[in-house]
Amino acid sequence: MTARRPVAVAITGSIGAGKSTALAAFRAHGAATVSSDEIVHHLLANDLDVRRALVERLGEEILGEDGAPDRRRIGNRVFGDREALEWLEELLHPRVSAEYLQWREQLASLPKPPRVCVTEVPLLFEAKSERLFGKVVVITAPASIREQRRRVPLDGRDARLLPDREKIAKADYHYVNRGTEEDLDEWVAGVMAELVRDA
Repeated sequence: MTARRPVAVAITGSIGAGKSTALAAFRAHGAATVSSDEIVHHLLANDLDVRRALVERLGEEILGEDGAPDRRRIGNRVFGDREALEWLEELLHPRVSAEYLQWREQLASLPKPPRVCVTEVPLLFEAKSERLFGKVVVITAPASIREQRRRVPLDGRDARLLPDREKIAKADYHYVNRGTEEDLDEWVAGVMAELVRDA
């Protein structure tokens, strides 16, 4: 008998909407989870081809004291440079997708695979990666709330993102994150119950 493959779910939304909090809630309710940020961190630390390409394009100043690419230094270098940022995304997106798909295959090969696997993909629609997933969750929040939550200053990234209304139209689930973490957790629990039931 063929093992049941996990339902593959992507979480996306604007900066500061609460994607990471939603991902943690899915994990708490039994989903296997990974974030694109975790995969990027792994690539920067371990992929020599990525390191080589970054140094060639951006210079050795993007390396940290340990000799590995430093995310903060890379960010400082590319976020004021649209062309460099687009180059960086083209370098990383295919590798992130490949790592994600490998992770998903590893889950599917487990003796008892999880029913649901969820990953946070900030640029899901922008990178045209939605085809990799069975379900898409969009988390949105009013601009004033997102600005309070975001950990980085305004840098023009929002302007490059697909408008929320277009993401919502493409999504299977949509949550407006203007309440408490408990409210979000309750909503995620309901989505998980539905996903598990239909798996």
